[in-house]
Amino acid sequence: MDLVPVLEEPLKKVLGPATAKVMAEHLGLHTVGDLLHHYPRRYEERGQLTHLADLPMDEHVTVVAQVADARLLTFSSPKAPRGKGQRLEVTITDGSGQLKLVFFGNGVHKPHKELLPGTRALFAGKVSVFNRRLQLAHPAYELLRGDDVSETVDTWAGALIPLYPATAKLESWKIAKSVQTVLPSAQEATDPLPESLRAGRGLVPLPEALLKIHRPHTKADIEDARSRLKWDEAFVLQVALARRRHADAQLPAVARRPKKDGLLSAFDAKLPFTLTEGQQKVTKEIFDDLATEHPMHRLLQGEVGSGKTMVALRAMLTVVDAGGQAAMLAPTEVLAQQHHRSITEMMGELAEGGMLGGSEHSTKVVLLTGSMGAAGRRQALLDLVTAEAGIVIGTHALIEDKVQFHDLGLVVVDEQHRFGVEQRDALRGKGKQPPHLLVMTATPIPRTVAMTVFGDLETSVLDQLPAGRSPIASHVVPAADKPHFLSRAWERVREEVSNGHQAYVVCPRIGDEDDDPKKSKKKPSPEDEAEKRPPLAVLDVADQLAKGPLQGLKVEVLHGRMPPDDKDAVMRRFAAGETDVLVATTVIEVGVNVPNATAMVIMDADRFGVSQLHQLRGRVGRGSAAGLCLLVTEMAEASPARQRLTAVASTLDGFELSRIDLEQRREGDVLGQAQSGARTSLRMLAVIDDEEIIAEAREEASAVVASDPDLEHLPGLRTALQALLDEEREQYLEKG
Repeated sequence: MDLVPVLEEPLKKVLGPATAKVMAEHLGLHTVGDLLHHYPRRYEERGQLTHLADLPMDEHVTVVAQVADARLLTFSSPKAPRGKGQRLEVTITDGSGQLKLVFFGNGVHKPHKELLPGTRALFAGKVSVFNRRLQLAHPAYELLRGDDVSETVDTWAGALIPLYPATAKLESWKIAKSVQTVLPSAQEATDPLPESLRAGRGLVPLPEALLKIHRPHTKADIEDARSRLKWDEAFVLQVALARRRHADAQLPAVARRPKKDGLLSAFDAKLPFTLTEGQQKVTKEIFDDLATEHPMHRLLQGEVGSGKTMVALRAMLTVVDAGGQAAMLAPTEVLAQQHHRSITEMMGELAEGGMLGGSEHSTKVVLLTGSMGAAGRRQALLDLVTAEAGIVIGTHALIEDKVQFHDLGLVVVDEQHRFGVEQRDALRGKGKQPPHLLVMTATPIPRTVAMTVFGDLETSVLDQLPAGRSPIASHVVPAADKPHFLSRAWERVREEVSNGHQAYVVCPRIGDEDDDPKKSKKKPSPEDEAEKRPPLAVLDVADQLAKGPLQGLKVEVLHGRMPPDDKDAVMRRFAAGETDVLVATTVIEVGVNVPNATAMVIMDADRFGVSQLHQLRGRVGRGSAAGLCLLVTEMAEASPARQRLTAVASTLDGFELSRIDLEQRREGDVLGQAQSGARTSLRMLAVIDDEEIIAEAREEASAVVASDPDLEHLPGLRTALQALLDEEREQYLEKG
């Protein structure tokens, strides 16, 4: 008998349509297997009551507590039949604190009979405040009768009560009852781990792990189950990635080897500095990959300003020397223009192929963006198809069908996290054979995240800053508590300008009509609600600064909705030193390189993520003068947002900040974003805490795939791959 379909049985057949509908819509659970892998978030011990003192506001919570007091109050109400309304107030306690429950109207009768002093129960509801006291209004509850043999005792058998990730429509104990119904099916679960691996690491079989995670009798049961289920997730994911790497290694590609006395040699000869050790090491890794006859798939991570563009340019020149073409894909027009400008400046006459004054070793470097004029666009397309242009830099306009290459040999993707996988894949499809791929990011990624999210790519890290880069001092400016600190910030900007330098002011919003928050349908975040004001806007702030604290300085604005020619003109004036202060959105976040800009003031800094703040800060201190970054916020000192800013101000180590960022956010956000929207399959595994498991699973997976690429001898693993990697994610991995 085929055992798999038992776990693929739709929940509506097993639990009934109403419960199944809520599970599908609110929890994404569709089959028996999905429900078995919906693990408890935590466990309550029978004899140990929840700490009511620690309840979070506005969250849906489940607590275990004892009724201390229950009072039925009558009050006058025009809505009640005889003018009298009823309210039941129940006080529950756990020894650490008390919480009030309130029931109104017709909803008082059942709890009035059942919630008598001394009764113990699970209560679930949303925590709110009334008269400065926490309360749950109309909570759902489930009585815990420990001494009878009712259904409840069966459901809550064992010393530990599992509390599940729940929703307002489906409380934890209802999920627990549903799990109880399908738990016998756990025996049918096929084990994805090879027997030798499971036995060698002392892991319990999968059916036993599922039983212990949902119905543990001891804390040791929970540990056994967690260890086992973490290994499943890590191993199955790493097998998927290892198979991707193995398949890529089988693809044909044209080897692109450096040529003596070619374009690269001519470029190196005119460099005014020597490469850092890190740049030399990473270049060797890339050149070794380019020289092989299967496509390079490499991730180049480097701190802001570590010289990634230089490394990428030398790789592109090598490919041009070897008769191929190179394309660099940038996420925004501003960044594509910036790359085009800086690369043509670095190359000088070497970028003037076919022009008078061009070097004999030269090639055209063309720009291709969506907003170019028809004539410029036609010429760029012609240069690509005739191989007149060896290097093209562009936005997603490069992906359009009309764009044809003579011989695409290398694709460089800048700021990978800004691109959908489909876009990357479409560009790679333009080569006669699969081109080599170099993915760059200035967002430092902890090693385990790189292994999990970019596990199909080999990783190179640039962690040295080039000589001549200056340190950046960062400070939090608490504008609400200490307004004089903000005045001092503007004085510091004036001081930098009077010393011949320039400054950025960054705001979260543009501030034009389309951007008006009153017209926005988007629900404000809790922090927006708390502040009762929209985020500061570029247009407003620029106006206030020009008329106020920065009066007399040349202030300009830059944002994403400006016409491309205007954006380019603003950037050119700023780069040429004609503008003192640039007030901008995060359009300047990546790639913008103005060594004379030494100060940055980030308004409403709490509205930005940790990695984004680190990226923005990297725009200053790019020359010989020290950089200054001021993080302006109105958030209270004790708030998580303020603590996040303090963390950013305390270190310049992007890898350390990326760990902090990941610890503060749900892991799914990080993985989901990197997976082009695919839902993360990690339920038990924590990519920061479980570094060791991920690293070991990667080794084991590589060995398994090397000896059995199609997993012919591991049917359980094949099944788990299909189940864990839903269709969307499978495509993500396919496209790599």
